Amino acid sequence: MKKYLTGLMLAAAMTATAADAPKAPAAASAKTASAPAATTASAASAAEAQTATPQVPELAATAYIVRDLQSNQTLGAKEANTQIEPAALTKLMVAYLVFQALDNGQLKAEQSLKVSEHAWKAEGSRMFLSPDKPVAVADLLKGMIVQSANDATLTLAEALGEGNEAKFVQKMNDQAKRLGMLDTTFKNATGRAEDGHLSTVSDLAKLAGAIINDFPKYYPLFSMRSFTYNSIEQPNRNLLLYRDPSVDGMMSGHSPTAGYNLASSSRRNDRRVVAIAVGMESPESRAAESSKLLNWALQAFDTPKLYSAGQIVTQVKVYKGEATAVNAGFLDAVYLTVPHGEGKNLKPILETEQPVVAPIRKGQVLGKVKLTYEGQVLAEVKVAALDAVEEAGLWGRIRDNLVLWWKQWFG
Repeated sequence: MKKYLTGLMLAAAMTATAADAPKAPAAASAKTASAPAATTASAASAAEAQTATPQVPELAATAYIVRDLQSNQTLGAKEANTQIEPAALTKLMVAYLVFQALDNGQLKAEQSLKVSEHAWKAEGSRMFLSPDKPVAVADLLKGMIVQSANDATLTLAEALGEGNEAKFVQKMNDQAKRLGMLDTTFKNATGRAEDGHLSTVSDLAKLAGAIINDFPKYYPLFSMRSFTYNSIEQPNRNLLLYRDPSVDGMMSGHSPTAGYNLASSSRRNDRRVVAIAVGMESPESRAAESSKLLNWALQAFDTPKLYSAGQIVTQVKVYKGEATAVNAGFLDAVYLTVPHGEGKNLKPILETEQPVVAPIRKGQVLGKVKLTYEGQVLAEVKVAALDAVEEAGLWGRIRDNLVLWWKQWFG
């Protein structure tokens, strides 16, 4: 049975991202208090957590969440997993699937789509399509994202659902499961109120982050302030696009039962945060409360880069291998969000599996680093082999078998 060896970090270099960025995390003691872990951008298996301090400002929203996309940490939340009506924020999933279809060639931006009678008669926000005038996918996307146009949304949904909205909705639900949106069920593509059409702000934040991370070349569509079709210009209802130059998306929503909703994202000082706020009373309120949430997250926290991709943090002893040790580190850069100015108080603890026996493949997980702050584990990041180690010859394996036998029985 494998054991874990807990030790000090041997090489922990932090890349400063601001004038007051903290220095490298100090070595830590071998024991820490048990606490939930927050996922980092390079460690998909780490559990999520909400940083304890500082306190979120009071917001006039029924539910909200704000996340740092580099560290993938939740910084503040209220009723994050309570099901709500997503209203037009549903269209974020439609956008995700259309972007996916553009990438795999199922759709082309210049391709013209026929507008069905079902789409033409769609109620609510529209870009005023006509059933006798095919429309380019690129224009339909702009109409859906900028104008929240239901007729454009249904035209795209039917194109990817074999002419049937219900078939496309099944694709929406399948994709939601793949993204880990476990509390979301879509019943339609536009977000119209319907029994069982529900999501959570936590799930919607996952979706918003997936769009930004998976489809960066299409994300600028969310920053368009207006779009003109058929000589009719309509503005983007995300008021933050006009008020805050750091806000570059994403989408607004509203219904009589859901209230006013907003998914928004801000990029400032090499950080990106995403906020979802729902259940507000007016367009002005959803802008003001979302701005308050974004600014709090960006001002109250830092997200320093702790380790670079491929950086060697330690060497792990190898048995029965051509080499006696293997370089270990992180395959991707590691970021962590902490209260402003507190990066210097982060402490890393390295735990490696023992014994490590060849052959070892590059990328093989060898252990983990626990990043602690004030006695709490904020993140657990997998440490991987940065090189491959082939198995030793016969005599080398026999020698190390004897060594392992001795260690097992005599410590």
